[in-house]
Amino acid sequence: MKKTLSGRVRLLWGLSVLLPFFVQAQNAPTINATLSGRITDSRTKEPLIGATVVIKGTTNGSAADDKGRFLLKTGQILPFTLVVSFIGYQTKEVIAESNTINIDLEADAKQLSEVAVVGYGTVERKNLIGSLSKIDPAETKNIPVGSVDAQLQGKVVGVQISSATGVPGERVNIRVRGATSINASNDPLYVVDGVFINNNSLQTIGTGGKATSPIADINPSDIERIDVLKDAEATALYGSRGANGVVLITTKRGNFGQKPTVSINASAGAAKAAKLWDLTTGPEHATLVNEWWINTGKDDRTLNRTFENRPFRPIADGGRGLPEEQQTYDRLSELFRTAQLRNYDVALSGGTQTTKYYIGGGYNTQEAIIKPVTFNRASFKVNLDQQVNDNIQVGVSNTFTRTYRNQARAGDGPAGGLLQAALHTPTYLSPVNEQGVPVGRAGFDNLTLLLNNYQVNTTSLRYIGNLYADAQILPGLKFRTSFGIDYNNYNESEYWNSLLISGSPNGYATSSVSQYTTWLNEQTLTYRKRIGNSHSFGVLIGNTLQSDNLTRTYAEGRGFPNDNFTQISSAATTASSQNWSKSTLASFFGKVDYNFAGKYLIDASLRADGSSRFGSSRKWGYFPAVGAAWRIKQESFLQNNRVISDLKLRASWGVTGNQNGIGNFAAQGLWTGGTGYQGSPGIAPQQLGNPDLQWERTRQLNAGLDVSLFNDRIGLEFNVYDKYTSNGLLQIALPGTTGFSNYWSNATEISNKGFELGINTVNIQRGGLTWSTSFNVAQNVNRIEKLATPLRYGSRELILQQQGTPLYSFWVYKQLYVDPQTGNVVYEDVNKDGKITVDDRQLVGSIWPKFFGGLTNTLTYRGFDVNLFFAYQYGNKIYNHNKFFGEGGGARDAARIIFASNNARWQKPGDITDVPRPDGINVNNYRDGGSRWLEDGSFLRLRSLTVGYTLPKTVTKRVGIQGLRVYAVGTNLWLLTKYTGLDPETSASSDPNSQGIDLGTPPQPVGFQGGISLTL
Repeated sequence: MKKTLSGRVRLLWGLSVLLPFFVQAQNAPTINATLSGRITDSRTKEPLIGATVVIKGTTNGSAADDKGRFLLKTGQILPFTLVVSFIGYQTKEVIAESNTINIDLEADAKQLSEVAVVGYGTVERKNLIGSLSKIDPAETKNIPVGSVDAQLQGKVVGVQISSATGVPGERVNIRVRGATSINASNDPLYVVDGVFINNNSLQTIGTGGKATSPIADINPSDIERIDVLKDAEATALYGSRGANGVVLITTKRGNFGQKPTVSINASAGAAKAAKLWDLTTGPEHATLVNEWWINTGKDDRTLNRTFENRPFRPIADGGRGLPEEQQTYDRLSELFRTAQLRNYDVALSGGTQTTKYYIGGGYNTQEAIIKPVTFNRASFKVNLDQQVNDNIQVGVSNTFTRTYRNQARAGDGPAGGLLQAALHTPTYLSPVNEQGVPVGRAGFDNLTLLLNNYQVNTTSLRYIGNLYADAQILPGLKFRTSFGIDYNNYNESEYWNSLLISGSPNGYATSSVSQYTTWLNEQTLTYRKRIGNSHSFGVLIGNTLQSDNLTRTYAEGRGFPNDNFTQISSAATTASSQNWSKSTLASFFGKVDYNFAGKYLIDASLRADGSSRFGSSRKWGYFPAVGAAWRIKQESFLQNNRVISDLKLRASWGVTGNQNGIGNFAAQGLWTGGTGYQGSPGIAPQQLGNPDLQWERTRQLNAGLDVSLFNDRIGLEFNVYDKYTSNGLLQIALPGTTGFSNYWSNATEISNKGFELGINTVNIQRGGLTWSTSFNVAQNVNRIEKLATPLRYGSRELILQQQGTPLYSFWVYKQLYVDPQTGNVVYEDVNKDGKITVDDRQLVGSIWPKFFGGLTNTLTYRGFDVNLFFAYQYGNKIYNHNKFFGEGGGARDAARIIFASNNARWQKPGDITDVPRPDGINVNNYRDGGSRWLEDGSFLRLRSLTVGYTLPKTVTKRVGIQGLRVYAVGTNLWLLTKYTGLDPETSASSDPNSQGIDLGTPPQPVGFQGGISLTL
């Protein structure tokens, strides 16, 4: 009995032990042999080809194919954790609970900086072959200038940008790796959301050589990123458009699945001139005038007087008083003001699972520091994208802008010149006559009358739009078609009343309406394929059809009943004209790229462009390019190196073309109407044709090195390049006996060679404090390799283009010294003939700096941020033409101002100075183009200082907002330069061949702004 009981007990004990294991086995998770799924962009729903899926804690993983699909052999028990990653996106951990899973990845704003926008696509920066620079508009958008290109100064390595004036909305000079042409355009191509926009001013009103900037029509607050393509490999797919570089502007868009987000930014501030010219007082001016008359020995001595044994001559305008009795009239203070700055932007962005949107509006108003000039821009932006199904997406970009300018005649020319009337009118001349009536002096307008009656107005209406459709035809095969338009209606008017020089005696008015339209249609077909883990390649083919149309209607009138009638229909005499111009461009292009194991990269492209602007047998140009890169870091001998994070060697070669800057009918012989004879209509020759006119071609070789050290704490990019332009487009002068003044030809060759160095460092990153630095430096050496006949440009022909010398070289008489015994200036007698003639003028320097660049320091600590941005250049020359007129030593008497620097003139034997005695016989102060006024234009400028504070999330959440930042911005706060003028970057003309001449141009102002950015 005991034995039987004992056996039962043992049986029950055994069952109690085994039962839990049996129950656990019945409910145990299954072993998952395979896991499949798809990885897509959370916004666009596009497949992320090459994204990796790894089981957490293991090395077991898989990569997504050309449809974003992956298949992973796991052998894991469900559930388990996956780690999903892709360049440019936030790494994500997801839990796999079944054998299929779809994963969306969010774009990472920080990593997106590692994605480069190139021609017709994007590429991971680590796989980039060409030379490209990316700019974050958030760093520059609050700099108070009218156009976004002016905000980029010093930010882009190898790109020289000069804000030639302090007037907002005026044209800036931008050169990507130098200048390649004398008469054709040197400006880069601007592409906004895929649309090639017009960047040539439509201005017809004369403003002393200045021109407005069409880029000012774009609101910087709507821009997401800016990429500047520089070498031939990067610009190759733009063919004829890329010789001068390409600026790609990408505007903001919403995100799929994003809740509605409202962003508000408002700022206000003021700006003023840091300094003004130092002028002689009325008594000082009169003293110099009298001294000049006495030194010449040519005046009537009977008119001289003696006062305390000091001879003097009655000064101009019938004056009979002593120099000491003259008054000083300050016109500069009447012209210059503290300018008001205001900017307001609001945007709404978001999206559903299939729709995303961005709607933005902005208003910017800036007063110039000279009265009455203003710049106003109102903008409206709508970007919309719709996912039709898994394979098709459509979208549209729309930019609407209204820009108003009260334009400045601030350059050269006496009539209507604001700065001419204020700066160049002698200080001792009263603005009113003996009867107290305001009068003009020295051949310039009366400043008060000019300011009170200044009517030079421009209104620009601009629309830039693009409609696109993307279709995923087959795995890896995508088709895209787009239709874009850039339309600009540019309306100008001016009225000069009878009180002003231009309106004398009975008023003068002009009106001009210009309409410029660019139509653009593009198709691209892209195929990408990954083969195994080592091979991937892509193929792109496409075509572009473009048409540019310009129409202009101009009218003018003279002789109005009185100044209350300002419309041309009221004029006694009227004249009008109408013009129409058109050009077309057809392009076909293709590109192939190959990547082996992430180590060896190569691509090649070819573009063919056919332009209506060239001769019948020369319309087509063919532009090839090839590039290669070696990612040395991926080699086994460096993979375990902890110092070198990345190392890449790049090289490229290519040819690009240029047709910009010439007329739409440049190759054709033209006739014009309106040449009637004895009352009968008739026509006459207008332009001599050239059937052999062809593309300007620029060949460029580039070599580069990219280095990243210490886990990306130090990044370095170095490039050297060699550009050579042949078949340069040039207007050749013709003898007057031909009946034509010039014709277009391919007659020049120009070279540019240089280097670029960019360094980015993270200096401190601990305890909530981050300090990063970005530094860039570049040099470009320019040379005219072929030019049969020298060409002269600029005021008094100060610029000479000559074979064997750089473009924009200064042609002057070289002043050696002032003789301490006689006070006479001594110029270099180049030909040793004992006389100083035009043959003794020589080339002395140019506008090209020996090097230039920028330095940015950014510090963040908890919610605080500080950004200091310096721009600099060294070794360039600038001609102080204001000083040329202002150091006349009395020779111009009442016709010009005299600068206070003329008080340092030679007065007695033994005086050591570079300012000669006032002496008309020796032409000491009246020599055109003397080198005394050619100055060093080097500078270091604190371009902007920004200080901001962002409220903590814990605070903003309590009041129901996403973010709040307050900030203050100071611009041009400090300037280090030897230049004696107001601004070493200034230029009297927007003409590229007349750069570096400072005359009648206001400086860039010192500005202060405070603002707030709010996200709801």
